[in-house]
Amino acid sequence: MESFRAKEAGFAWLVFALVVLLLAIGLKAWLVTGGWVPFNSDEAVVALMARHIIQGERPVFFYGQAYMGSLDAFLVALGFALFGQQVWVIRLVQTLLYLGVLLTTLLLGKAAFGSWRVGVLGMALMAIPVVNVTLYTTVSLGGYGETLLMGNLVLLIGIYLGKSLKETGVPGLYWLWGILGFLSGLGLWAFGLILIFTLPVLFYLLILLVGWMRIPRGASTGEDERNSLPPRKGTWKDKLAKAGWAGFALLLGGFLGASPWWGYALRNGFDRLLYELGGGAIAGIEQLPWIFQLGQHVMNFLLLGSSVIFGFRPPWSVDWLVLPLIPFVLFFWMAVLINIFRSLSKENPYRGAQALMIGVMAILILGFVLTPFGADPSGRYFVPLVVPLSLFAAKLILDSSKRIGGWAYGLLVLLLVYAFMGTFQSARRFPPGITTQFYTPSQIDHRYDRALIEFLYSLNETRGYSNYWVAYPLAFLSQEKLIFTPRLPYHLDFRYTERDDRYAPYDELVDSAEHVAYITTNHPELNRYLRDSFASRYLSWQEAQIGDYTIFYALSQPVRPQEIGLGVTTNP
Repeated sequence: MESFRAKEAGFAWLVFALVVLLLAIGLKAWLVTGGWVPFNSDEAVVALMARHIIQGERPVFFYGQAYMGSLDAFLVALGFALFGQQVWVIRLVQTLLYLGVLLTTLLLGKAAFGSWRVGVLGMALMAIPVVNVTLYTTVSLGGYGETLLMGNLVLLIGIYLGKSLKETGVPGLYWLWGILGFLSGLGLWAFGLILIFTLPVLFYLLILLVGWMRIPRGASTGEDERNSLPPRKGTWKDKLAKAGWAGFALLLGGFLGASPWWGYALRNGFDRLLYELGGGAIAGIEQLPWIFQLGQHVMNFLLLGSSVIFGFRPPWSVDWLVLPLIPFVLFFWMAVLINIFRSLSKENPYRGAQALMIGVMAILILGFVLTPFGADPSGRYFVPLVVPLSLFAAKLILDSSKRIGGWAYGLLVLLLVYAFMGTFQSARRFPPGITTQFYTPSQIDHRYDRALIEFLYSLNETRGYSNYWVAYPLAFLSQEKLIFTPRLPYHLDFRYTERDDRYAPYDELVDSAEHVAYITTNHPELNRYLRDSFASRYLSWQEAQIGDYTIFYALSQPVRPQEIGLGVTTNP
């Protein structure tokens, strides 16, 4: 009878896991088909890269920068080859990646907590996550989905290798060390955020290897018995050989995985790669002494970052979500954090694996505070926290169920309802919808994109100038028939950076055009500047307004932005 009940309970949890996966798919399908997630420029660049890959190009990195490798674009290119070059295909690729993240989170629940139930409940919390996680696992910005999936795999392999090393006292399974290295290297090329996973895993394995190496040959100590480790026998030569083979496999795998990164470095030098990897592009934004930057990063994390992590606000605004439930959700997460610290002080066979999860969170927070990335509290860098937080939350719910019974699962319902209501509330505020844009003037109502395209077609205005947030969605959606290079500022103070201009071949097409148009968005001062500049040159032109788009067309002669003080890094 007991065996039958156990099987029945196991089947129920399996059914629940399948329901969780369906919920995750349903949420993504609702967001995509409902048009609640706008197609913005960063995603359009990935889409254009994918199209160009199909046409034979082989970009190494996201256009216009030397970080975030093109792995995501290659995956999208595969989707385009199978289903056509449509925006929904990009989101399908992200959905499949996220389903992989959910399944590997299930495995992490078993590996790090010894319980399939922890994994299933963790999956459930991630199936309907807070709006920040929903955003960055629905759209493509170049590597968040891949980083989450590879990060989970790195953790799983690290836990397994650590367990094997503890049980056998031998660093074998060299092929698995190679896979660990390959995933770490591939992740480094795809998105440097993978380091928050690889660093704690490598440190953990290094500690175990050092502990194995330091025990005298042929000796068995009381420490072995306390830690349930087998005697470590063998000469130093044997030990060094085995550790060396493990290290060689790790390094070889890492080199192969990061081969695109190394290839780019050998052709172009390491300076730019290291500059981008360390957040150099963001560092230029901050003009404060380092100590003040540190204080600012701490405040960004405590005030802005934490509210995004727990879903109290969307990453693009400071509007509170589902305000009546926030105190209850906050109380729960405080209990989870307290329980995380307690887990480190308790002896249990999974403490090492759980310490790895905590290490991921600690390194992410330290990296945010101590590097230039702390200047960006939007929320995207906090997405990897969803895995360890969900698993520790699941553990707390299961532990609570032993004391208060089924009532503990009400906590799960509370979190799922809160997350969905927050996502629904954000989606219904359209525009901007669930957007990757955090600067209000760049939040464009993309429901007018098709009308803009048809208008430009009707006038044969196929070349011209706009800002970053218009140029690339317009290029992709028009099958690259409408090329408007991003040489106009979108900041209200007219700040402009040449990094906005991502793809040099477009410049050549526009520069050779015999007539050009200008498209602006949400920038009245820029509109006045253009009118004054055109008038001062005795030009004639016409204007049209379509949604957020202001179109200057039918110019009597072509005028380049640099001729009127635009499209340069200094203010006009």
